[in-house]
Amino acid sequence: MEPVWVDSHCHLDFPDFAPERDEVIARARRAGVGTLLTICTKVTEFDRVRAIAETDPNIWCTVGIHPHEAAAEPSLNAEQLAALTRHPKVVGIGECGLDYHYDNSPRAQQAAVFRAHLVAGRETGLPIVVHTREADEDTAAILSEESGGGALRGVLHCFTSGRALAERALELGFSISFSGITTFKNAAALREIARDVPLDRLLVETDAPYLAPVPMRGKRNEPAYVVHTATALAELRGIAPAELARITTANFFRLFDKAAPHKASNLDSAGR
Repeated sequence: MEPVWVDSHCHLDFPDFAPERDEVIARARRAGVGTLLTICTKVTEFDRVRAIAETDPNIWCTVGIHPHEAAAEPSLNAEQLAALTRHPKVVGIGECGLDYHYDNSPRAQQAAVFRAHLVAGRETGLPIVVHTREADEDTAAILSEESGGGALRGVLHCFTSGRALAERALELGFSISFSGITTFKNAAALREIARDVPLDRLLVETDAPYLAPVPMRGKRNEPAYVVHTATALAELRGIAPAELARITTANFFRLFDKAAPHKASNLDSAGR
């Protein structure tokens, strides 16, 4: 039986996919990607994200505000965020976090929005999808502080940060997800971290339409390409791709436990 993968982070609602979204999803199925998690970045566009998830039994979604959008999006408190998670297709909260590379929103506002998402995560028990870039110390501090108020769980997505943040996130019970960046020639330090993350905390993703992995680098990324990243990670870890598929798929459904595991019949109906 061929491996069945999960793309734990993609953006199917983005305009890049609008002309051929159905075919993008079908290509993912043919590549062995059984489940997709499409991520919300603007709460004002949540209805569109949710509608895409509603079209397919193996597509799930999150609700949240990306740190780039913290200043422009409506200011929602934890209770309002939690209310939006009641829809059966919403299996996580985010992506949310801190991004000091672009500083598209004031840092204090990013932090306030991030904390609201973390409180909503504690109240609902749903996992948090964390975006962090060039903000390792503040991300670690906020996660540590908010974890003290109750159980938090989640994933640091598209991980590109340092080892200290990886270790702190693991101590707090978080998982770590790696994208096509791990296949880039200049990502040796990141590959060292990816090699050392405990297998039961490891996820794979595309972050499509961004960051296509080698050998697709330079093209628009799409969920089917998660297989390239995952195969490279399997080689890095010294295990067979099929074993990494089994492990990362189990990890996904253990973390995003509101999502129902995909079924072979759904893959068959997509042309496999």
